[in-house]
Amino acid sequence: MADQPIHVVPFGSWPSPISAALVAAGGVGLGGPAVRGGETWWSELRPTEGARVVLVSRTGDGPPLDRLDAPFSARTRVHEYGGGAWWLGADCVYFTNWTDQRLYRLATPSVQGRGEGQGQARTGGDDAGAGPRVITAEPTVAAGWRYADGQEHPDGQWLACVREDHHGIGVGDKSEASNEIIGIPLGDDGEGPAVLVSGPDFVSTPRFSPDGRWLSWVQWDHPDMPWDRTALCAAPVFANMRLGNVQVVAGAVGDTAGAGHGPASIHGADWTADGRLVFSSDRNGYWNLCSWSPGRTDVAAVTELTGAEIGGPPWVFGVKRWTELDDGRMVVAVTTDAVDSLAVLEPDPDGATTAKLTPIAAPGLTVVSGLQGTGPGRVALVAAGPMSSPVVVELDIESGALDIRRQADEIGVDRSWYSTAQAMRFPSGDRWAHAFFYPPTGPDLAGPADTAPPLIVMGHGGPTAHAGSALNLKIQYWTSRGFAVVDVNYGGSSGFGRAYRDLLRGSWGIVDVEDCINAARRLAADGRVDGNRLAIRGGSAGGFTVLASLIGSDDFAAGTSLYGVADLTALATDTHKFESRYLDGMIGPYPQRRDLYEQRSPINHTDRLSSPLLVLQGLEDEIVPPNQSEAIVAALAAKGVPHAYVAFEGEQHGFRRAENIVRSLEVELWFYGRILGFEPADVIQPAEGAVGLD
Repeated sequence: MADQPIHVVPFGSWPSPISAALVAAGGVGLGGPAVRGGETWWSELRPTEGARVVLVSRTGDGPPLDRLDAPFSARTRVHEYGGGAWWLGADCVYFTNWTDQRLYRLATPSVQGRGEGQGQARTGGDDAGAGPRVITAEPTVAAGWRYADGQEHPDGQWLACVREDHHGIGVGDKSEASNEIIGIPLGDDGEGPAVLVSGPDFVSTPRFSPDGRWLSWVQWDHPDMPWDRTALCAAPVFANMRLGNVQVVAGAVGDTAGAGHGPASIHGADWTADGRLVFSSDRNGYWNLCSWSPGRTDVAAVTELTGAEIGGPPWVFGVKRWTELDDGRMVVAVTTDAVDSLAVLEPDPDGATTAKLTPIAAPGLTVVSGLQGTGPGRVALVAAGPMSSPVVVELDIESGALDIRRQADEIGVDRSWYSTAQAMRFPSGDRWAHAFFYPPTGPDLAGPADTAPPLIVMGHGGPTAHAGSALNLKIQYWTSRGFAVVDVNYGGSSGFGRAYRDLLRGSWGIVDVEDCINAARRLAADGRVDGNRLAIRGGSAGGFTVLASLIGSDDFAAGTSLYGVADLTALATDTHKFESRYLDGMIGPYPQRRDLYEQRSPINHTDRLSSPLLVLQGLEDEIVPPNQSEAIVAALAAKGVPHAYVAFEGEQHGFRRAENIVRSLEVELWFYGRILGFEPADVIQPAEGAVGLD
């Protein structure tokens, strides 16, 4: 077959089938999975339903069935970032409802044999057919009690979960929410909840041993974040929801075991069928699996990886990178240079103390966000790859065969439009930094001869997070229009071990900025992009990097800040509890190091800000409040710097509603067209109130 003719179109003006509306439609967020009997469960965040989180199940070859009717939405505000908003019981599902943050129980008997369109039928159970039943008291202030990350006790009489209490803040000496683990009875005798664990600033991951005789959990205190230092605790469980003496299993405050590597970050703890407590610990510099058994004082290493790890920063509840199969083996997600792979752990036949790690052939999957054993040699997982947005799949670990249960990116675009990630390692200062580069891609399109494409530099949020290599439709939106994109895993990113993660300690606004600038300079020097048409964009912490980069260099012709941090002092004094001491490690303790906060706050250096800027902000953002964006916009206006400000009603931290995802992408494309000198192929309404962008 003859090659397709090449159409020469200016970069940025390429006509693309990947519209902003398709990005929003393909932006379904998948969570889970959870498995019970023959059913696989997951959650779907649906932008087209006003960002409602729906619970879905599928049995065998039957169709996916919605199990949660509108207006219910399974989403929690604990830690503001949430996660762990739902979990399965023996014959029900528990979930936190978004609007009131109360905990509900929904009877969910087996759906085997039901046809499509019968997803709401209920048979059996004490409240079958009645819909969700609230099981927690109504708070005296709106959303005053918030619930997450629970588990039903094996006897089915009660459950344990995290509760965040917002009552009484500002009264007496209570300055912030209280976080605790509570027990909730499931009978109708009127007995109220019991506080099981209180005192630590934060708690997570309450999990029962298979026999119900032990409860484990993770806890930590200010100013640590859960990827800095945590403690894993366990206690015997007695009658009437009472705990016995608490044993610190691993990671105690001040723990420096493990060749002097300092305090450990522990997460993902859960129990195996034979009664061992298995968890991720980065005591050796990389997250590895360890185990502990009741009655012992020592912790055993299960894996001893270096250069790779089994773990990740627990921004949300429920981060767990391993699952047990019914034959006692484990399947783990291993992260190497921000790329995930799967492997089987089994006892070493030579009698070694650590387990043998055998890779699983799972082609096309490079990001794993959840996994759960389903049966002999099979595991369900939520994963994605360079050619696939997140999918719920069941994997045969012997053959590598994938049974897709749900695919989130069914947008009808030929894969020849997709740009695939190219791992990039480049010098930055006296060290190496990492990124993924995406060249412009269109099956029959090219830019004019002797020209190079404009570049969009992306800085991920967090900043303790990382960019992966899986298909990201928002990146494809740009590459299919003739842009190159580099997604930078600057120093401080996870996925490269603790030493790389710690590069940002005390250096936020320095190391990340240095790496973003050097990534762009390297690509321009290599002739892969146009060094005169560089843009930088990022959200939240990435937005701070955008502002700091524009102030600290003249490399970028334009920038886009999505709900970005402009005033570090305001962030330190006006943010939610989970991150209220985050900057102690990233900048320095406040107010003792007020000087550093003032030095690095972009709002204090707008005299050096001359590049045009687009600012996008949700008006209900509790993490980076609108006043941050409004302050930088006011400074731009006072100086006469070209800019546009678009605010979105009803959005929190990050855009979840389809109409807002569409508008934010389209107005950003319009903005770059005005600054970088091209005419988008799309018909776009200009930003209202834009200054200097005529």
